[in-house]
Amino acid sequence: MSDLESVRRSILDRITPDPAERDRLESIAERLVDRARAAVDDLDADLTTGPAGDVDVVRVGSTARGTWLAGDRDIDLFVRFPTDLPRADLERYGLAVGHAVLPDGHEEYAEHPYVTGTLDGFEVDLVPCYDVADASAIRSAVDRTPFHDAYLSERLTDDRAADVLLTKRFLKGIGAYGSDLRTRGFSGYLSELLVVEFGGFEPLLRAAADWHPPVRIDPENHGEETFDDPLVVIDPTDPERNVAAVCSARNLARLQHHARAFLADPTETPFFPPDREPLSADAIREHIDRRETTPIAIVFEPPTLVDDQLWPQLRKSRDGIVRALEERQFQVLRSRTMVDDDTADHVRAVVLVEPLHDSLPAVATHRGPPVAVREHAEGFYDAYAGDGDPYTYGPFLDGDRYVVERERTVTSAARFLAEGDLSDVGLGAQLTEAIAGREVLVGTDIASLADGFGTQLRSYFEPRP
Repeated sequence: MSDLESVRRSILDRITPDPAERDRLESIAERLVDRARAAVDDLDADLTTGPAGDVDVVRVGSTARGTWLAGDRDIDLFVRFPTDLPRADLERYGLAVGHAVLPDGHEEYAEHPYVTGTLDGFEVDLVPCYDVADASAIRSAVDRTPFHDAYLSERLTDDRAADVLLTKRFLKGIGAYGSDLRTRGFSGYLSELLVVEFGGFEPLLRAAADWHPPVRIDPENHGEETFDDPLVVIDPTDPERNVAAVCSARNLARLQHHARAFLADPTETPFFPPDREPLSADAIREHIDRRETTPIAIVFEPPTLVDDQLWPQLRKSRDGIVRALEERQFQVLRSRTMVDDDTADHVRAVVLVEPLHDSLPAVATHRGPPVAVREHAEGFYDAYAGDGDPYTYGPFLDGDRYVVERERTVTSAARFLAEGDLSDVGLGAQLTEAIAGREVLVGTDIASLADGFGTQLRSYFEPRP
């Protein structure tokens, strides 16, 4: 038996639900479907489009297809309504069914509201959608999901389902699984499509190891749209959609790196990597002293936002802050966004930037146009000649250009981030007010973040692919 086959069998033993777990899930799912159908039967008889018989309930997702990992407890039910039902009625009736099935559930919002809750330890989503003819005719993004389920169910043999489990566990282990906007990785649907397209877990890794982004995959050869994403997988049920649109270039590269490493030396480590312990405050100070940079942490209390709203806002704020520093000639080595994972509601958020230097001289060079470009050159010269400012040196010639040395308005990156007005540097709009009340930690003072951010700081100071 090859090392790869040995690892494959060992991992499948760990991640494949056993018969008892499958039976328990099926029992819970049947109860939920029965409840949902009973709730549909109880809907008002005066439905805009006709009787409740026009509404059906379908199970979708990995637990419906047999591609769920042992220990996962997610059950997805979709309630399909006729397409001529007004959107407001779809939402109203959908929530009515959801609350009937999950009396203790609560409402969440994707493109429209749905009910989520638990039953006997299983996480349940009950989502209303339209019963459209095909995925290209969707009226709501969730309308595609039953078509995704049908497409994969027709193509997933038992062997391919096992390969899906391996692929999902591999992606989870390397930190590239999940289409949420924090992770920006591979969704479950995308993972299953790739396994079907390439014919298994190992063939997928071998293909990925040789990819040269941008990569375009079109299972049904029907896509006509052009996408700018590093990985393009045309939805086989909708030719105008890239299933991999959310997948970042970094996570695509992460898959390639770990695919090559695993194929060269098959081990169980990428599937179940050891937990990384949080960095202690002393270890953080040691890293900072060794690096001889001046990291700066902007700490603030973010407003209450779901992750898919918060993380794009954090990244936009980080990019704006980095850009503002570099425009002021502070070269930034690296940067990162973090949230306090010890609390569900993210009490603290951090934008961490690491300039190579905190202080710059009191003067900065400002280069003008070549003297030969007469109109612009004369305008530059006249603007600075004889202005009487003691901090202005020049204009003088540097090669064929006029140059002046002017007073630098910002000489300390830390002081700028602590005291400056950051509202015009391109922050996320929903974070501007929170960042205005920021605390700024400089240098080794960042060690105080060990409590709550120690694991994320370890991944920053001890990075891995």
